[in-house]
Amino acid sequence: MAICSKTINHRKRIIFPLVTVLVMMLLGGCADKEREQVFLTTGFSKDEVFIIKDIDKDISMTCTLPEAYVYLANTKCKYEDVYGSGIWGTSVDGVSMPENIKDNVIFELSQIKAMNILAAISGIELSEEDDKLVNDCTNDYYSSLSSNEVAVMNVNRDVIYGMYREYALAEKLYRSRIADINPEISDDEARTITVQHVFIKTYTIDRHGDKVDYSPEAKKIAYDKACMIHDLATDGEHDFKDLVLQYSDGDLSDYSFGKNDTEPEFEQAAFDLGNDEISDVVETDYGYHIIKCISTFNREETDLNKVKLSEVQRQEVFGEDYDDYARTLSTYFNDELWDSISVSDVDGVNTQSFFEVYHTYFE
Repeated sequence: MAICSKTINHRKRIIFPLVTVLVMMLLGGCADKEREQVFLTTGFSKDEVFIIKDIDKDISMTCTLPEAYVYLANTKCKYEDVYGSGIWGTSVDGVSMPENIKDNVIFELSQIKAMNILAAISGIELSEEDDKLVNDCTNDYYSSLSSNEVAVMNVNRDVIYGMYREYALAEKLYRSRIADINPEISDDEARTITVQHVFIKTYTIDRHGDKVDYSPEAKKIAYDKACMIHDLATDGEHDFKDLVLQYSDGDLSDYSFGKNDTEPEFEQAAFDLGNDEISDVVETDYGYHIIKCISTFNREETDLNKVKLSEVQRQEVFGEDYDDYARTLSTYFNDELWDSISVSDVDGVNTQSFFEVYHTYFE
């Protein structure tokens, strides 16, 4: 097998909010794809996308094209469901959306495979009950596929069973590694406040889906409008919620958030307010905001944020452990095969429930 030393560091990973249903639910994005040793190679058997190997332990995992198609199809359908089919003509930082999706898919699959190798080394196995749930997932998801979807993705029940089994084992590894990690999160760290705000944007989206800032002249008009609204909000005669409904370019509902959840300028201004106080005009990269504090401390949301922050800290601990191990692995990547694959290869496939089915049974 000839091995080329060229890495795939040019494959840039872009993660969007939608992809919370994917492997990031296990890892929180803890690993960096560029840290793994990834090489281009020849000599693969048919449909092998990559082989990831622990050379010292002589344990390897293979990713096949049908597995990649399942991830690709589910991701594609979810993006289209939220953003519409026009998303495939957009780009992020000069990388087309189809290539971004492909990069996410291959990254997530490589994490699952690496975690399964680590699980084998750690002696972690699925229980009989786990295996029963894997079978239930397999039966549920596979029966939902049409004959056309099965043909396009080139899958059978054994492929789906193997994928669910690997996903479950990866999660079991993660849960076992964080079981004894119980970080203490204070009310102050987790404090969540609730605000209303009027948002006047200072950008547009071009036909490629990229953000384009207003010209200085248009931005001055937006600022003058924000100042006018601020005057109305503080004159004692206007209801702030009515101003939100009338003028805001953003979400019209109350907004609850904690520290580090939003733009720094917005956060600082909001956290400096007392109950029912209204901020000055606040500028962020997206526009101007007039913020009214509804509650400086939301007990229910703060308690939920404690849970979230605890999980983030656990993910960080696991991430360090995983990253250290991932650096020792060698991955042989079938660049020629993967570059020949397109998002359009799964056109006509409408499945998007692979991960939802898993979490229905395992949570």
